[in-house]
Amino acid sequence: MQDELKEETIVNKVGGRFKLSTLIQKRLVALHRGSTPLVDVPGKPGMDTVIQEILQDKIYLDNSGNVVMAVDDAPDVGDDGGPNLDDL
Repeated sequence: MQDELKEETIVNKVGGRFKLSTLIQKRLVALHRGSTPLVDVPGKPGMDTVIQEILQDKIYLDNSGNVVMAVDDAPDVGDDGGPNLDDL
């Protein structure tokens, strides 16, 4: 298991273990479908990438349980034909 997941910091940042699990699962699906990683992590994008995106406040769940990217220069997801994370 990832060391970051053993600490309460990441759980509290997201708002609970269920929300953390949901966010990780949805973001992993998006990455596997070709979404661009928002952080530089060596190797193929996966769990380490998602954890770093969460810890660096790059992604979060909105009130409806949809993944939101908190990047200033990121286009609206879905508007440009890219993957729509709300449907994951």
